[in-house]
Amino acid sequence: MPTRPLLPAPVALRRPEQLSTLVENRTVYSLDAFELNVFETHAPAHRVPLSLGSLVLTTMLRGKKVMHLAGRPAFDYLPGESVIVGEDQLMEIDFPDATAEAPTQCLAVAIPAETIQRTVDLLNERYPRAEAHAPWHLHDEAAHAHLTNTAELTGTLERLVQLSRATDAAKDVLAGITLQELLVRLMQTQARQLIFRDYARHLTTHRFAHVVGYIKQHLGEPLSVEKLSALACMSKATFFRVFKREFGLTPLEYIIHERLSEAKRLLRQPLASVADVCFRAGFHSPAYFQALFKKYEGVTPGAYKKQVL
Repeated sequence: MPTRPLLPAPVALRRPEQLSTLVENRTVYSLDAFELNVFETHAPAHRVPLSLGSLVLTTMLRGKKVMHLAGRPAFDYLPGESVIVGEDQLMEIDFPDATAEAPTQCLAVAIPAETIQRTVDLLNERYPRAEAHAPWHLHDEAAHAHLTNTAELTGTLERLVQLSRATDAAKDVLAGITLQELLVRLMQTQARQLIFRDYARHLTTHRFAHVVGYIKQHLGEPLSVEKLSALACMSKATFFRVFKREFGLTPLEYIIHERLSEAKRLLRQPLASVADVCFRAGFHSPAYFQALFKKYEGVTPGAYKKQVL
C-alpha cells in the first residue's frame, strides 16, 4: 500500500542483435489462458499504431510513452502505471525520449473475452459488491483505462511474467489461476480509482463513497470501524469483509494510506514541523508515524521534507 509510485520488476532487454526492429520490437509468450507480449522501443517514433485483437492490459516497465486513445486527450504513460485497451480499440503511441541507451519497455497481456466474462460471472454470483446496481465489471472505456498500479496488481503481473517464461509442465494451469487473480486485482484497482478519487460524484449512489468522504474529512480525528460501518449501514464484520473484497485493502489500510498522503502534503509546508504533521494527519505516536512513513515512502518524514523543500 505505498503512496509513492510502485515500480514493477524489470524484464531483461533484448540484445541489439536480437532486435528485429527498433520501434515496438515484440517478444511473444503464448499460453493456454493468455498471450504475453513484451514491447521494446530503442529509437524516437510518433503515432505508432498498435492493436492486438482482444482486450489488453498494458503495463509500463521502462521509459515514457505518450498514449493516444479515442475519447480522451493524449497522456504521458510511465512506469508504475497500466492502461486497459478494449478489444476493438486502436492505440497510437509516441516515443519522444526512446534511445538505444534508454529504451521504453512495456508488457501487454492479451486476455480472451470469455475468460473475462467467466471471472465476472463468478464474482457476481459468489462475491457480490456492496451495491447491487454496480456489479463487478471490467471497464475498458477511456475514462477508466489509465490506472496507477497497486502492490497487488504489480505482484500478480510479475508472477504472470515468471510463469510465461517458465518451463514447468504445470505452468498453463498456474497461469490460468493467476490470470483470474489479475482480473480481480484490475477490477479492485478500478474500484479504488472510481470511489477513492472521485467519491463526491457517487455520494448518493454508493455507500462506500460516503464512507470515503467521511474519512477524508476527519483524518485528524479517531476513525473507528464501528463508526464507519454504521455510516455504510452494515455490521462491522460485513463492512470489513465487503470493503476489502471491493477495493483489495482493509478500511484501516485505507485510513493509513490517506493519513500518509495528508502527511506528505503537510510536510511540503515550510513551517510545519514533523511532530506537528504527525498529529495533524491523525497519528498519535511520533515513533509510529516515523516508522510507518519510512515503511511506505522509503525515507523518514524529516528526509522527505528536505527532499521536497
